[in-house]
Amino acid sequence: MRAADLPAATESLSLSQARRVALRAQGLDVPRAARTGPATMRHLQQVVDRLGLLQIDSVNVLARAHLMPTFSRVGPYDPALLDRAAGRAPRRLVEAWAHQASYVPPETFRLLGWRQRAYRTEAWGSIAQVPLQHAPALAEVRALIADRGPLTASEVQTRFEAEHPTTRDEWGWNWSVAKRVLEFLFFTGEVTSAGRNPAFERRYDLAERVLPADVLAAPEPDDATAVRRLVEISARAHGIGTLGCLADYFRLSQRSAATAAAELVEEGVLVPVRVAGWEARPVFRHRDATLPRSARGAALLSPFDPLVFERRRLEELFGLRYRIEIYVPEPKRVWGYYVLPFLLGEELPALVDLKADRAASALRVVAAHGSPGADRLPDGTLDALAAELRLVATWLGLDDVVVGAPDGTLRGALAVPLRHASAAA
Repeated sequence: MRAADLPAATESLSLSQARRVALRAQGLDVPRAARTGPATMRHLQQVVDRLGLLQIDSVNVLARAHLMPTFSRVGPYDPALLDRAAGRAPRRLVEAWAHQASYVPPETFRLLGWRQRAYRTEAWGSIAQVPLQHAPALAEVRALIADRGPLTASEVQTRFEAEHPTTRDEWGWNWSVAKRVLEFLFFTGEVTSAGRNPAFERRYDLAERVLPADVLAAPEPDDATAVRRLVEISARAHGIGTLGCLADYFRLSQRSAATAAAELVEEGVLVPVRVAGWEARPVFRHRDATLPRSARGAALLSPFDPLVFERRRLEELFGLRYRIEIYVPEPKRVWGYYVLPFLLGEELPALVDLKADRAASALRVVAAHGSPGADRLPDGTLDALAAELRLVATWLGLDDVVVGAPDGTLRGALAVPLRHASAAA
C-alpha cells in the first residue's frame, strides 16, 4: 500500500500537543519519580515495556548507548540490572537486529523472523554474501557454537586456529572472515548473545539455548502479522508519528509499514491525526496515547535515545536539526564528538558534548551550545542542565563536573554561563 492511500485524519492537534503526546509515550513528560532506595529490575522492565527496544552501540566516551535511555527516565541505577536481564535465564532481553543491533524482549525476537530469513535483501553486502563466499567457515563456526557455545568472537578465532590450523594462502580464514560469519549467524537469528563479557564482547550461542522456553514454544507469526505487531510496538513507543517514524523504529520498508498502518487503523489501534505544521506526511496516534496538560521533565538524551534517533522526526516535531558527528573529522565538527540534546519541558534548548574523564574522575563538558534555530533560552535551563550533569556524574561514579575542553577552551555559547551555573550548584 502507498502512503497516499492511507485513511484521512479524523482529529487535529497542535505541534505543542503532539510533542506532549510523544513525551508522555516515552516517559519523559514528568520529572523522575523520587525513590527511597535503588532502582530495581521492575524499573528497568517499565522502561523496556515502554520503549520496546534499546539500541546498542559500542561508543563508550560517556556511557554505552543502551544504558542511557533507562538513566534518562529512571535516574541513577546499577547497569548490572541490564546485564542480568540479558545474561541470565529466563532472559527479559535478547539481542537482535531490530532498529540497529538492539536489545529487545524475547517475544519481539520472534517477530523478526521475516528479516532473518530475508538476509539476502535485508543485510548489507559483506554479511549477505557469507553463505556464498565463506561456506566452509560458516559450517565450522556453526558446529563450534553448537558444540561449545557460548563463545566470544575472539574465542571462536582461537579455538578454530588451535583445532584446525590454516594459513592465509589455503582458504582465506582470518579474523575478518570469522567476524563476518558470526555476524551472519547473528543477523539471521541462528545465534544471539547469551550475554556480554567485561570487555563488552558478545558471547554467541544458539538462539534456541538463549530464548525462554515459552517463547520458543509459541508459533512464529506469519510475516504480515509480525510486521503489523512491530508497527504497533513502534506506534505505542512514539505515541504519535508519521509513517516514516513508524517504519524507522524497526527499519521496515515504507510500503510494508503503510500496509500494516492501514490494517491497524481499521482495527482501531491507530488513529489518523492532523498536526499543525506537520502536514507533509500522514500522522498517526496510538489509541492508548494520552495528552498531558504540560510537560515538566528534564533529561539528557543519548544520540541513540528513541526520542531522538529518527532525525527527521526530531526536526519536524521539536525544531532541532541534529546530527551525530562521531565520524566527522574534528575540524569539521559543528557541535562536538558525542553531543547529547538536553530536554526541558517540551523543548530541547541545549546541546552538550560530554566525556567521562575517568582518569580525572570528572564529567567533562567539552562544549555547550544553545539549540540551533532557538531564539531564546527557556528560564531555568542552565540551572536544570547543571543539576542533570551533576546527576550523570554521580551515576558514573565521577567526583566533579568540569566545563571546558582538556586544553581549557570553552566551546559553545553556553559554556561560560553553564560553568557559572555548575559552580553555583
